[in-house]
Amino acid sequence: MKFLSVKTSKPSKRLGRGMGSGVGGHTVGRGGKGQTARGGHKSPKPGFEGGQNPISRRLPKLKGFSRGFFKSKVVSKVLRLSDLEALVKYKGIDVLDISKLVDFGLVRPRFNKDTTIKVLYDRDPEVPINLQGVKVSKSVKEAIERTGGSVK
Repeated sequence: MKFLSVKTSKPSKRLGRGMGSGVGGHTVGRGGKGQTARGGHKSPKPGFEGGQNPISRRLPKLKGFSRGFFKSKVVSKVLRLSDLEALVKYKGIDVLDISKLVDFGLVRPRFNKDTTIKVLYDRDPEVPINLQGVKVSKSVKEAIERTGGSVK
């Protein structure tokens, strides 16, 4: 029995051997002219921006830098009076403060930022609400006191 020898791989293309070689020719498979066509060129380093001063060099390196989104150290959260009413009505809470609002997921504490909470009026509550340590609008205070609740 005679075994046939079969080539398992193609020979590599011989680039840059003239226009008549049928492979490569003028640009030798590197596309056009420019930076990527030059010898020794690989993919650019991470952070390279085509010769422009990269962002890592444009931004300051010292502590205390703040720009745009990072500027504010205070996060404001607005709650509706009906949200607080639902908590009091269905969970049976006597006094609402910031820690209880965090426990029930109405307010999310933020790392390294102060959270301010303000309650705004949307409708009169049906049950008395006792708030402690939370900012409220004037209309909310009046509505809570009308139903027999208190704001401290």
